[in-house]
Amino acid sequence: MMKNAEQLSQIIQNYVEAYNNFDVEGMIKDLHNDIIFKNISNGEVNLTTNGKVAFEEQAQQAKQFFKTRQQIITETINNEEFIEVTIDYQGVIAIDLPNGLKENDKIELKGKSIFKFRDDKIIEITDIS
Repeated sequence: MMKNAEQLSQIIQNYVEAYNNFDVEGMIKDLHNDIIFKNISNGEVNLTTNGKVAFEEQAQQAKQFFKTRQQIITETINNEEFIEVTIDYQGVIAIDLPNGLKENDKIELKGKSIFKFRDDKIIEITDIS
């Protein structure tokens, strides 16, 4: 039996909490093996991963870029095909980055993440900022 929207929202909460705590194991716990991850910034896809292994590798790499990071879910919209969450994001950069951000720079942005599910696992995450 498929999980209900409340249970799926809890899976998303667990994922975000794990992300905030740099807990990659926790992040991938509820991912489908065929997870597709996309990051869209300023209307352009700047990162895509296919599969749980590629997602885990990318998540491990991303940890080194931040001293702290926090996603706060401000709104959840349940749709038949996906759950969309609006997110306030804050982070402190850990190293100088090629895009011009420097160590200790603070970033704050608002965005949204769209989660799709298959077999009660997250099959697709699209982060939009």
